[in-house]
Amino acid sequence: MGLRDRRGGDTAPAAAAAPAAAPAQDLGRRGQRQADRNEFGRRGSATVYKMQEKLVSIGDDFWIEDEGGNRMFKVNGKMLRVRDTLIFEDLNGAELVHLQSKAVSIRDKMKIERVNGPSGVLTKDLLNVLGDDFNLKLDDGRELHLKGNFLDHEYSFYEGNNKVGEVSKKWFRIRDTYGVQIEPGYDDILLLAATVCMDQSSHDTA
Repeated sequence: MGLRDRRGGDTAPAAAAAPAAAPAQDLGRRGQRQADRNEFGRRGSATVYKMQEKLVSIGDDFWIEDEGGNRMFKVNGKMLRVRDTLIFEDLNGAELVHLQSKAVSIRDKMKIERVNGPSGVLTKDLLNVLGDDFNLKLDDGRELHLKGNFLDHEYSFYEGNNKVGEVSKKWFRIRDTYGVQIEPGYDDILLLAATVCMDQSSHDTA
């Protein structure tokens, strides 16, 4: 029963205090993790690789790491001066992909040559008059589409209507560093090689 005020009427019971809202930053991180799980698996099993901007300008070896700092792939730049070539290697030194450093030509074509696996050609999407989207045509008949802001490293990979990879700076707070998240079970080295191509072409034409 409510308390009686001086005029004899009953007053309504005091309302319970509202629970404190979670900090906006925590909500943002939680929401981001949920969004990632929705796109790339409920258990969050997608790997996020750490990349460095202007990789080719380093002119030396570079390790691609996962978000935990574990080395995953090596980008060997020792052949830059001789053959103008970047070579992707696994942890045992086996060659996986060859990329030409001067990949961007007048026709804007970039060749990704695989040692074991489908190779591809990355080209501008000439049918898209509203932006600079790219297509990656593989020699096994598949085709991937790259859409977004390539200069700022904020774009995604699509096979058909399915998003299979994302490039973004949202996972790392380190200067000149961005991440590549790939759908579990997809071809990681292919998307990483395409990402290096886009990094190179974006800075060569910037």
